[in-house]
Amino acid sequence: VQKFDSLGTFILKWGSFGNGNGQFNAPEGITRDSANNLYVADTQNHRIQKFDSSGNFILKWGSQGNGNGEFNKPKDMAVDSLNNVYIVDFNNDRVQKFDSSGNFILKWGSQGSSDGKFNKPEGIGIDSSNNVYVADTINDRIQKFDSSGNFILKWGTSGSGNGQFQYLEDIVTDSQNFVYAVDSDQGSGSMQDRIQKFDSSGTFILKWGSDGSGNGQFEEPVSITNSFSSANCSGALEDCYLISSVFDTGVSGGAAFNT
Repeated sequence: VQKFDSLGTFILKWGSFGNGNGQFNAPEGITRDSANNLYVADTQNHRIQKFDSSGNFILKWGSQGNGNGEFNKPKDMAVDSLNNVYIVDFNNDRVQKFDSSGNFILKWGSQGSSDGKFNKPEGIGIDSSNNVYVADTINDRIQKFDSSGNFILKWGTSGSGNGQFQYLEDIVTDSQNFVYAVDSDQGSGSMQDRIQKFDSSGTFILKWGSDGSGNGQFEEPVSITNSFSSANCSGALEDCYLISSVFDTGVSGGAAFNT
């Protein structure tokens, strides 16, 4: 994990390859709670690690499996207003909810394409009402749930049009409950590589980005975060924490802001 200020100036880093406390194996997700503690999805170690904002280890939970509190490649996390932690459990096709100490609360989801089921979910976001949005990646859709896992609505299909997705990597919400989705081509040749913005009911608002290396273009984007301390995102200096992991297929990672 590397920490930067809002201008990109390096502050500190921690972590190395391994399975000890504070070590990682291909981490993919990161988020923070209201106390600016950080939670890292230590994906290939099938666990979550919690740190303070200086990178000091606090606790960990999880092991490989499909039981409560076990994971098969946790990919992403989000924290609600009560500091409960929601985790997308990629290969188990489900969401698990924990308190900030890692105690299991509930779970929902299984493999499939009907309402409340998932096919390799990769991203998760939470709005100001603690509704949960899940990037149901292979099903090319976003599903919305309440904080108890009850299905509310869904949107999205496979394609390149507005509100369609090619490879839905991640989602995030802002202070006005707009939803931003990372729509990546993941080597498919579709050249989508874009961000799409929706309201909380799934109505398409706008999009930006295309495949390339120019300003405002992307090459297989994998993660998105926000720094929404106010409606227009101004007036606050924030630290950014970045994780990166290199795989055979490219680079995966995540980001979180400390307000």
